[in-house]
Amino acid sequence: MIPILILAAGRSARMQGTDKLLQMVHGTPLLRHITTEALAVSDDIYIALPENPAPRLAALDGLAVTPLITPEAAEGMSGTLRSAVAKLPDCPAFMMMLSDLPDLTSQDLSKILQARTDNPDHLIWRGATTAGQPGHPIIFDASLRPKFADLSGDGGGEPLVNPLRDQTHLTALGDRARRDLDTPADWATWRKRQSQAS
Repeated sequence: MIPILILAAGRSARMQGTDKLLQMVHGTPLLRHITTEALAVSDDIYIALPENPAPRLAALDGLAVTPLITPEAAEGMSGTLRSAVAKLPDCPAFMMMLSDLPDLTSQDLSKILQARTDNPDHLIWRGATTAGQPGHPIIFDASLRPKFADLSGDGGGEPLVNPLRDQTHLTALGDRARRDLDTPADWATWRKRQSQAS
């Protein structure tokens, strides 16, 4: 099974002083929830964490995961990606996912893993909305790893993935592939939706 890298080194800057990754989702902190979903499909999980990770580490207590402390996260998403991808073990490919997508499930991750098996002539395999907007999770072929060392700024991996659209296989997962919760308003809307669905 290929390793899964969960990106959890952001500052939650838009959460007005609270940590979005510690918000409760189905009775557990979001970071623990999304990590548990990943553990259902792989036993090789890596968590990119900020330089002072104590509260987030506590949320992961008892889970068989490998924390990756990434001081470069202070530069933005690109710094996190450069540091964390370099620390992954040798592997034919690796999956990457954001940690603030509360609706992603282990079944979604399995679909992207299966897409890589079924479509081996691509370099990137990723989840997408029903309308075809690319989202998460994303699998990268190992041949792309050196390109992560060139990332800079807060653009994340877009400079890497945008030129490879023709070599990217999209799998529709619905809106949950892009439904991240960055602000208190996002969380309030999501909780209202969950309440109405229950």
